[in-house]
Amino acid sequence: MTLMNVSTQGSVAILTMTTAENRHNPAFAEAFLNCLDEIERNPEHKALVITSSSEKSWSLGIDTDWLMPALKAQKFAEVSGFMHSMDAVFKRLLLFPMPVIAAINGHAFGNGAILSCACDFRFMQSDRGFFCFPEVDLSIPFLPGMLAFIKKAIPDYRFNEMMLTGRRVTAGELATDHVIEQACPNSEALFNTALEFASQFDKKRAIFAEHKKRLHKHIIDTIDIENKPIIDAVQLVV
Repeated sequence: MTLMNVSTQGSVAILTMTTAENRHNPAFAEAFLNCLDEIERNPEHKALVITSSSEKSWSLGIDTDWLMPALKAQKFAEVSGFMHSMDAVFKRLLLFPMPVIAAINGHAFGNGAILSCACDFRFMQSDRGFFCFPEVDLSIPFLPGMLAFIKKAIPDYRFNEMMLTGRRVTAGELATDHVIEQACPNSEALFNTALEFASQFDKKRAIFAEHKKRLHKHIIDTIDIENKPIIDAVQLVV
């Protein structure tokens, strides 16, 4: 099964996640990194839009149907390898040498919502989909690096409420908090708006890369230094 694909419209790369729930597991992380490599190899790409082919979900986060049995079977090396691979995905997005725009056309839960926070900009459709962090109900604590880049995208007061309650938040609320650039009425409007926004960029990759490297240095340091011992010890569930 193809987990995602890359297409191009003008100067914009489109990374489309293609499964019903776009859950994160080792195959997802590998495919995502391969797609980012493909996009970066094309010198004509000036921006990246990440979307989903599903009419219901953008990404529902970690594949718990894979993770929980793996933990139960004590496949700790496999689990820690996956978590390091997802950190690699997050770091690539944070440092990607062009603007990365999440076109959230359905539910973004848990690690899916976190994935969107690693992007530079977010748009979301308002007639379908919620954004939430259900980790408090799943007994999965946030890694320090996740906290660092979530906070670049979401105001502290809103993230505090979302993290501790697990409440599902609407696109309208996210727009009020400036978590997303715009709430769009439907999927067509969302894609067109995100594509139009992405198409305005015509910046040199070198300046984008340097801006992001300096802006997110503390986040990258947190991922590299603080996440590693937690992941290596597989301290992922409480």
